[in-house]
Amino acid sequence: MAAITRWDPFAEVASLHDHVNRLFEDPRSWRVSFGEAGDFFPVDVLDTNDDVVVKASMPGVKPDDIDISITGQVLTLKGESREEHEEKAQNWYRRERRQGSFVRQIQLPTEVDSAKAEAVFEDGVLRLTLPKAETMKPKTIKVQARPTLEGNGR
Repeated sequence: MAAITRWDPFAEVASLHDHVNRLFEDPRSWRVSFGEAGDFFPVDVLDTNDDVVVKASMPGVKPDDIDISITGQVLTLKGESREEHEEKAQNWYRRERRQGSFVRQIQLPTEVDSAKAEAVFEDGVLRLTLPKAETMKPKTIKVQARPTLEGNGR
């Protein structure tokens, strides 16, 4: 059975209020797209046995314009998409393609070994393979049986 969620217009006002506050807290964020971080580019995060794999669709972004950093369990993707040529026309019918700087921070599900990370950019998709830290990988412990003494009752 599907759940029905009631629309709360005040939640949208609170979200707008938070965005405006962030604009005035950090002037560097003025160039970031207005809206949720997920509005700029979609991200998939997959947790496998040995790695955390992150795929980010970044159409129009060049690999040299992407900066990747990891602090603790937070992955930060920074970059800039630039327009190929500038249009002087003021009468746009529709303009949905975005350009400018962006920052996206993603909480990773576990600690990773950033020294062994690999990044590949192909066809507008960034694929990060982040090996899990050795301390975070599951360990198998073998149970050893001790011989019992006959007649000891143990």
